[in-house]
Amino acid sequence: MFQSVDDVIQQLGDQDYICDKQIATVVFLAQQLDKPVLVEGPAGVGKTELAKVISQALGREMIRLQCYEGLDEAKALYEWEYSKQLLYTQILKDKVSETIADAANLADAADRVGDEDSVFFSERFIVPRPLMQAITSEEPTLLLIDEVDKSDPEFEAFLLEILSDFQVTIPEIGTIKARSQPLVFLTSNDAREMSDALKRRCLHLWIDYPSEELEVRILDRKVPNVDKRLAEEVVTLMNKIRALDLKKTPSISETLDWARALLALNADELEEGIVGDTLNVILKYEGDVQKAQNELSKLIEKKTVQAQAEKPQPAPDETAKKGILH
Repeated sequence: MFQSVDDVIQQLGDQDYICDKQIATVVFLAQQLDKPVLVEGPAGVGKTELAKVISQALGREMIRLQCYEGLDEAKALYEWEYSKQLLYTQILKDKVSETIADAANLADAADRVGDEDSVFFSERFIVPRPLMQAITSEEPTLLLIDEVDKSDPEFEAFLLEILSDFQVTIPEIGTIKARSQPLVFLTSNDAREMSDALKRRCLHLWIDYPSEELEVRILDRKVPNVDKRLAEEVVTLMNKIRALDLKKTPSISETLDWARALLALNADELEEGIVGDTLNVILKYEGDVQKAQNELSKLIEKKTVQAQAEKPQPAPDETAKKGILH
């Protein structure tokens, strides 16, 4: 259990997740107030990772529901094992016959069978899906409802009962209340606007691209072998690329992938050739790659002009390659 906001920062840091005070405050309040958290922001900024490290820090099992278009209650809550139910019916048909053998009439027989409904409509025939697993767990869990913005509005409305009362209603059985209330995190890439009803039930957290200073710290923590100068160059160039009008803006996960790729290529600084060869690591569309290459060409031209202005007469032995940001 988190003892304070600073304790959240410390414990998440122990899990290699660097967060600021705003994130830590929302996480701490979610625990103290037993409120779900709706985490919004661009893809790849660490929303899902936040839920993972919180579950590890608190020692809770993380149960994940991945949302998608067309997701319904059967896939998220439970499914009936009809084949098992039919098998029980076949096995017990002799007992059913004995039960109704001396029935006075058809209505009496129906009543006697109805009295045994609990045999054929019970939790033994239910296959629990993530939502029910989280609610019926004996131990406290962390429920991650990932990319909820990809689900349909009807499914979002279905979630309201769970987020309000932490219970689900199954027509054949009744209402099942949480044995131990889960800590709930919902993530959204802002593909569509979440309803006011959903937002009202949640604490809100927006995670944006980090500042350059924070991103360098993240890079140093996640890719410990990277040289500090190379890390700073990577982050500086990434921020210039993010400022472009791209179809998919690269996020922190791409920064980490790029740093690892540069290390694999034994790069110690960002040179024009190696940057051009590895842009496909951070950019996923050819149009975005072209825009970045154009920006790179402008940056190199600008640096060249500056260098010529500062050193109009370079020394003859000054032939070493320079990084594109130097």
